[in-house]
Amino acid sequence: MSTPRTTLPVGLPCVMGIVNVTPDSFSDGGLFAAPDRAVAHGLALAGEGAAIVDVGGESTRPGSDPVSPELERERVQPVIAGIAAGCRALISIDTMKASVVRAALDAGAGMVNDVSALRADPELAGVVADAGCPLCLMHMKGAPKTMQDDPVYDDVVDEVCAFLEGRLAAAVRAGVSEEAILLDPGIGFGKTLAHNLLLIKHLDRLAALGRPIVLGASRKRFLGALLDVEEAGRVAGTVATTVLGLTRGALVFRVHDVRPNFEALRVAQAILSAGEESR
Repeated sequence: MSTPRTTLPVGLPCVMGIVNVTPDSFSDGGLFAAPDRAVAHGLALAGEGAAIVDVGGESTRPGSDPVSPELERERVQPVIAGIAAGCRALISIDTMKASVVRAALDAGAGMVNDVSALRADPELAGVVADAGCPLCLMHMKGAPKTMQDDPVYDDVVDEVCAFLEGRLAAAVRAGVSEEAILLDPGIGFGKTLAHNLLLIKHLDRLAALGRPIVLGASRKRFLGALLDVEEAGRVAGTVATTVLGLTRGALVFRVHDVRPNFEALRVAQAILSAGEESR
């Protein structure tokens, strides 16, 4: 499958490293709440191979509560500024709020990762369109507080595809360039173990929408259910999703553990492209 035309200023496929500036994220909540530690972590992820560093100041784990825009801005602004000053990685702001996007872009971010797919804040699309920056739209069934309370689909792959196709069209109508948009199936966001496995198996269906697919399976609960391990023990499972995701058309891999995923991605890409240069 060919790589879609995109304004994303990094080569694809690539790794997106996660910096959670929160006290309550599911895997690393509180570890990087202090700005200096978060900056150091972001720079370390870039050094390990992350082409994108995704900074978030509001947890969206199952059962989480929202935070105010003021608190979210206070958490992310110094971290984004510090990472931007120390490396050349593209910095993404993981938020659903237009005011946080504005502050993040001013601090040095160059991409927006919106888990609500422009549904939470009607002003966000205009901010992104005016900035001309890349935008990731994610599928989520319900809200973080309740999304894992018995999610039901008739056909999870069909429904996620239809949702993302609709949100892509809505973003373009709002003035966002289609070539600036990425799509994320939202692994773990209102899905059971079976739903997550089916979505990863059929990522090629999502890739057929013509936009780069972001896969965020890192350390998630379904891996723990399969492997019977806690979050820190899910690195190998995450790497498996990265390699299989690549074979099914995913191009951006949002992970906590950058180095093993970056190395696995390089090897898998080399194998998949072997012999193509002589054709």
